[in-house]
Amino acid sequence: MPEGGISTATTYIRPYKTAAGKSAIQTMEDRFNYGLNPEKLGVVSSYLCDPNTAPAEFLLVKSQYLAETGRAVSRGALFFQIRQAFLPGEVTAEEANRIGYETAMRWTKGKYQFFVCTHTDKAHIHNHIYFNATAFDRSRKFHNFIGSSFALRRLSDRVCIEHELSVIQNPCQHSKGRFLHYGQWIGEKPPSAKQRVRLAILAALEKKPTDFADFLRLMEESGFAVKQGRGGVISFLAPGQEKPTRLRASTLGAGFDPEDIKAVIAGERPLPELPEEPTVPPRRVNLIIDIQERMAQGKGPAYERWAKVYNLKQMAAALQYLQEHHLTDYAALTARTEAAVDHFHKLSDELRTTEEALSKTSELMAATVDYAKTRPVFDGYKAARYSKKYLAQHEVELATYRAAKDTMNTILNGAKLPKIEALKKSRRELAGQKKELYAEYRDAQRQMREAVAIKANIDHLLGITDERENKAQER
Repeated sequence: MPEGGISTATTYIRPYKTAAGKSAIQTMEDRFNYGLNPEKLGVVSSYLCDPNTAPAEFLLVKSQYLAETGRAVSRGALFFQIRQAFLPGEVTAEEANRIGYETAMRWTKGKYQFFVCTHTDKAHIHNHIYFNATAFDRSRKFHNFIGSSFALRRLSDRVCIEHELSVIQNPCQHSKGRFLHYGQWIGEKPPSAKQRVRLAILAALEKKPTDFADFLRLMEESGFAVKQGRGGVISFLAPGQEKPTRLRASTLGAGFDPEDIKAVIAGERPLPELPEEPTVPPRRVNLIIDIQERMAQGKGPAYERWAKVYNLKQMAAALQYLQEHHLTDYAALTARTEAAVDHFHKLSDELRTTEEALSKTSELMAATVDYAKTRPVFDGYKAARYSKKYLAQHEVELATYRAAKDTMNTILNGAKLPKIEALKKSRRELAGQKKELYAEYRDAQRQMREAVAIKANIDHLLGITDERENKAQER
């Protein structure tokens, strides 16, 4: 069942709820017994639980969660199962179990009980990883998010590369010839609860509900609980969400008020626009550490052990980057790095030019306003034949007039003064251009830093020691 991926391991994640006609503990026992089947099992490992008593231990944490928070655990998943499969002959059962354990630990961040069952009954060794949906410290519940399978697959890829497993050359191609989307999910956040509600609202409106009641029915069919509060306030509770989200513009943004929704249903206005959520840039790839140089500075053996693990992870990230971007030779990597650097500097120049133009436009607008306000005062000074008494009475206004005139002469440099409305329009356009360029600039900066760090690490791996080039890359 290969799903594609960078390493030899393929993965999927699945939530399990209480099965119909069975209790929670019976549901877990049925699934866990499959993983612990001695005819299939090669190796088993666990974290914060005993696999043989895991159903009772998982349930105990859930009951403690209910007692401490008053929140029911029956609404969401009881537990999650991760399946992680390897190519035949790629790993031993012990190696596969270690990889599964590390994957589970990094996926759950050590906050959830889990156990790893490595099966050897088929040609390909594979792991069944079961983890509790409720955190061991009762602080939270795990909710499957949009793109979780992509995030898990990429994490599994990274762990496999760090363990020096082989690499599949066509990571996005399905075994049946279909191509699968490989989400760039590391460092990205899943949609927030508000965004999930917005997406559901838009999906419901696209189905052309007949009235507002029909709209609410569509929301319920999509899995959202509809809450009616005081004063007729409507809220939606997303699956796995603990706090409902109110249907109002102050919460969800313009166009998401009940009256707005009713207007859309009546055909009086278009669908509201989906606000963009702020994104977190992907985790940076750092330069590897020169262990020998650091050891010469007096670092101890413990530091050396840490640095070796750190360098291994950075090289794993570098190899994953090469595979994802189809960089099959050194020349392609060099070209991509140079292109990233050139693009960043080009955007830097464009952003600097735009900022300077915006600054001059704003300065000219301010000077024009000051000039218009103080020109009558100067005309009075002129009519008074430059009287010292008049000057003393209006010294501040006259100073402002002279400064505004000097600024206008410097900026215009003999050109005709534009109308104030034209200046306002120019400032709005430049401000919008700056905003767009800045977003591109930050993304280009991230891509440049990543590409430069990757190339420097590959240079180190290949033994390329051009000091000038490496220093320039590091800088």
